Order: sequence, then C-alpha cells, then structure tokens
Amino acid sequence: MSEPGAAGASSQAPEHEQLRETPVASQGVFEGRFLRVWRDTVRLPDGALAEREYIRHSGAVMVIPLLDNGRVLMERQWRTPMRRVMTEFPAGKLDAGEAWLACAARELREETGYSAREWAYIGTINNAISYSDETIHLAFARGLEPGRRQLDQHEFLEVFEADPAQLLDWVRAGHITDVKTVIGAFWLEKLLTGDWPLDWRAGAA
Repeated sequence: MSEPGAAGASSQAPEHEQLRETPVASQGVFEGRFLRVWRDTVRLPDGALAEREYIRHSGAVMVIPLLDNGRVLMERQWRTPMRRVMTEFPAGKLDAGEAWLACAARELREETGYSAREWAYIGTINNAISYSDETIHLAFARGLEPGRRQLDQHEFLEVFEADPAQLLDWVRAGHITDVKTVIGAFWLEKLLTGDWPLDWRAGAA
C-alpha cells in the first residue's frame, strides 16, 4: 500500500456527491490536553440543517515489531475508558507536523527500548469514524536492536513477547479487542503467509 499523501485521504468519488453534508458553521466545544471536541452545523443533502459533534485528533502510529526469533513485541497497559488492562501493539500520538516514521521510531524506542533497522508501511485506518477524525498509521518494524526504555512520567506498561499464531486466538476469544491491534494481527498473518508482501525501507537502528 502506498504511503500517505499531503491530504492523507482519497478524494470524494463523484458518484457519492449526493451524500455530502456541507459545513455551515463550526465551533470548538471543549479543548483538553489530549482531545478537542467540535460542533459543526451542516446542511444535509435534502437542504435541512443538523448538528454534528466530533473529536479532532492529531493522529497516531501503531508499530508491529517483528523479533528475530519469530515472535512479536506487545504491551499491556491500563486504559481508563475501558476500565481494564488492554493488550496492544506499541502505539503513540503524532506530534504536530511529525512524519509517521519519526513517530513510529520514537514510540517504539520510548515504550519498548527497541530500535528498528527496517520498516514497512501498511497504510491508515480511521478507528472511530462516527465521532472522531483520528487517523492511525500502521507499520511493521524488523531488525530490532534492544536498548533502554524511555517512558513518560507516570506511564506504566508491560512489554512482552507473543507468538503470532496466538494473536488470532486472543482476538477470537475476545482477549484482544483494541481495533488497531485486531487489524494488525490479521495483517501479520497475511505477511507471514506471503499473501500480502510489503516494501521495506531502511531506518535508523
């Protein structure tokens, strides 16, 4: 899959124009340290007006780190909205203007201590299209070199190794429910079976 362009999204197909909602007004409702909530007034295809509330998000990156022993690196951490510990691939929020590769390398190093010699870009997902504009970039990393973790203050997470074959069992059993990690598990299966080959690029180890 090709890497993102400047807009990060494909243009609207002409045959779908009859579904377009036209913004009339937009205002910020709440701005916190992590999220921004907006309310738009839009004109519907039939001419009526409606309000749409949604979260603006700077975007994120998720990394699927492939170890030389055939296993993958994963994390466990507490997620307050879910009120439980979640099993996930390493991930983190993009800084303003940050490229996906720079963010991926930074988050992998900070959360796991590992750096990667090679990267393969998968593509993007929009994980909550009904209430957020968040885009998550997905990538594989290999040629991992261990180092020291650099967790943020008051950040707590466990890093562990997992067998790729076990991931789909966890997905099926409902142990893994994080959407980006579920998608990553299926991408990993396709990669290992050779069904979906990827283009690898060098990265700083």
